[in-house]
Formats: sequence, structure tokens, C-alpha cells
Amino acid sequence: MREATEGFHSILGHCPAMRQVFQTIRKIAQRPRATVLILGESGTGKELVARAIHDASPLANQPFVEINCTALPENLLETELFGYEPGAFTDARRTKKGLLELADGGTFFLDEIGDLNLRLQVKLVKVLEEKVFRRVGGTENIRVTMRIMAATNRDLLKLVQEGKFREDLYYRLNVVTIKLPPLRERGGDIWLLANYFLKKFSKEHQRAVLGFSPEARALLMKYPWPGNVRELKNSVERAVLLGGSKYITPEELNLGSGHIIKNFPIQIDNHQTIQIEIPPQGISLNQLEKSIITKALKITHGNQSKAARLLHITRETLRYRIQKYGIKVH
Repeated sequence: MREATEGFHSILGHCPAMRQVFQTIRKIAQRPRATVLILGESGTGKELVARAIHDASPLANQPFVEINCTALPENLLETELFGYEPGAFTDARRTKKGLLELADGGTFFLDEIGDLNLRLQVKLVKVLEEKVFRRVGGTENIRVTMRIMAATNRDLLKLVQEGKFREDLYYRLNVVTIKLPPLRERGGDIWLLANYFLKKFSKEHQRAVLGFSPEARALLMKYPWPGNVRELKNSVERAVLLGGSKYITPEELNLGSGHIIKNFPIQIDNHQTIQIEIPPQGISLNQLEKSIITKALKITHGNQSKAARLLHITRETLRYRIQKYGIKVH
């Protein structure tokens, strides 16, 4: 097991909160059947923690399989998770193993678990309780043995209270919880990470950047980092690529007020184009979809039928998305 004074495996940090995270990783890594729930804001490194647990465990040489629960529509997500049998749907001509089956013997990591729909939550509970499932369109029970880890930036307990997340799934996942601190609360880790990224990207891009100016260092330490480590990484890489001096300046970090770097136009029909603001730390698919729906409803003055037609979806799908994202319709 590789460990350094400045971090654990591929995760850097030496603040008290991160030291506690590393201590928990060390302990739980040696319990390869314990379920782990990783909590933290976007960009805090939840996937890195999941990989570190796997790599430090007896399962290190077994598969590490992951899926983002927001990456696919519900029907595709189900077949991706559970696989399918011939005839399960129109184009299903052969048996396909799902990711759960491929993860047998290793680790299965579900990112953005808070966005998993309720129907698939029921099926996941069965996997957690009985370690068994069926492929879509299948009748044979498939048994698996694996560690399941999940991550989210959402308040799962609040979602349980709102009826959007199953209570039994919450308690099945919440065996061991690791809460990652936001970067703004990690003190000297900001400077540690900034220098690490500077050296990394200077080498990768063959740029002779020696460090940060005193003003840039001061800015790094006082900036709130809403996009956390991901935003810091992107900001330093951009400064290394576009900077013209040996020492990065505040201007080259481009951390201005508002933090909007681009308006992205999306044409939703022949006559309507909406603008989506993209922050430097990026935007999740859920945030993007919510923004598009909100703007479509604004264009149609809250008329859901017209908004659905603009977006080329059914009214039922629109209503589901409105409820999912808690969009207020006036």
C-alpha cells in the first residue's frame, strides 16, 4: 500500500479533514464487502476516493466498474446495469452482460446515486440485500459478490423525506460514509494542489512555468473555489497553456467575479435559441437539462404543452423532469 505524507494513493492533501478521510480509507479498504457511501460537492474527488479504496483493498486485482447514474436515459441505464437477453426489446438479438455482472468479484461504483430513478432503486436494493438479479428479459437469477460503493453531491436524507429516494436503499448504502470537505475548507491543501498541478501540466505541455506570482498565490488562497479541486485543476492548466511568463499571474488564472466564461447557444427549433451559461468548473448533465427546461418554460410563459413541443419530448416526460428538478412553473 503506497502512502505519502502529502496524501494517499492518487489523492493529495494534509489538512485534518483529509487526514481523517485517509484514515477511513485505510480501515475500510481491508473490509472488502462493506458498502461505502461517498458524499461531497461536485469536484471534490469522490471517484478518486472510490478508486483509492479499491486499489488499497484485497480486491485491487479484480474489476473496478463504474457508472454515472445521470449519463443515460432510464431504459438504457437499466440494460447497462443488468444486461439483457435476446428478445428483451426490438434490437436485442443476443445476450449481453450488464455492468453488475462484469463487476463480479470486484468493486461496483455508482456515481450520482441521488439521481437514480425510483424503479431502478428497487432493483438495486435487491442486489444489495440478496446479491442477486436478473437480466432484462431474463428469468435466471444471477448471483454476484462484490463491494458496492456509491457517491452523490445531493442530500439523500432530504430526498428520502421528499419521497424521491428509497429509505431502505439509503440505509443499505449508508454503512460507511466518507464526507469529503470542499476545497475552500482545506486551507494549505489549496497551495499543495496548485503546485502539483503546475508541475504536472508544465511537464505535460512542455511549458517553462516556474511558479505563481505572490499576487496569484494570494488569489488562490482567498478564492472560494465553487468547483473545488476540478476547478483548481482546470484553472492552473489553462494558465500554464495560455500564460506568457515564467510566473502565473492573477489575470492568467482568470478567476474573475461571476466566473462565467461562455454562453453556449442551444437551438431548440427553427425559431428559438436559448443561451446556457457554462462556468469554468463545468456543468453537470442534470444542471444543463434543468437549465434548458427552465428556459423553455420561460419562453412559453409556463405553458407545459408548448414547452414539451419545443423540446421534442412528451408532456409526461416534461412533467417528470419538472418534478425531478423541483422546477417552479408560474
